[in-house]
Amino acid sequence: MSSRIVSLIPSGTEMVCALGCRAQLVGRSHECDFPSDVTSLPVCTQATVDREGTSQAIHAQVSKRLQSALSLYEVLVDQMQDLRPDVIVTQTQCEVCAVSADEVQRALHDLLGMSPTLISLGAQDLSGVWEDLTRVADGLGQHAAGQAFLKQAHQRMDNIADSSQQQPTPPTVACIEWMEPLMAAGNWVPELVHLAGGQSVFGQRGAHAPWISWEALAASDPNILILMPCGFSMARIQEELPVMTLHPLWP
Repeated sequence: MSSRIVSLIPSGTEMVCALGCRAQLVGRSHECDFPSDVTSLPVCTQATVDREGTSQAIHAQVSKRLQSALSLYEVLVDQMQDLRPDVIVTQTQCEVCAVSADEVQRALHDLLGMSPTLISLGAQDLSGVWEDLTRVADGLGQHAAGQAFLKQAHQRMDNIADSSQQQPTPPTVACIEWMEPLMAAGNWVPELVHLAGGQSVFGQRGAHAPWISWEALAASDPNILILMPCGFSMARIQEELPVMTLHPLWP
């Protein structure tokens, strides 16, 4: 009998689908949108902050809730009860990014008396991402599919790295994970920049995203600036772009 899977984090949803288990996926988080057909699935989480505000307003709400030891997300208990999942993919990597494993455990066990298998993603660097995928594959009984996916992914990345490393001078790259206040990307992003032939000027492999100052960004004068604010769509980034371009230090 096939497992009924709920994924509460976008990367987990992508992993489940990449492993050939899309048909078993019965629920998702409010942010899961790829592959595009998963948007038809029932939503099982919601944010406790207003996600439509500006970057600065969202940051203020998040800071206030974290200082009060309040969760930024909540599990929709009634939806979970209706879906009765056998497996739930969640995360322990970041309390700001998605509903936590502790929150899921509390909602299911304490409120519903359910005990599905929890698979938690907790990668801190690129090797951790591969370990997470293997953990998901093994948890879904798809070990062979997981190994095949990893082999293909490693080959593709090796090909890109071999080509990109031929540049005589790697461009400096600043990856911005939040625009107001400024935060640079960490964890696996500096590794990806290096593999793609660049030199990351902020963030350390395996370390969480650091806050940075406009003065530091201006002083680094990167050849390439990548705006990748967490949870924002391309349209949302364009809408918020004046936060960057109208800053006195932007020129």
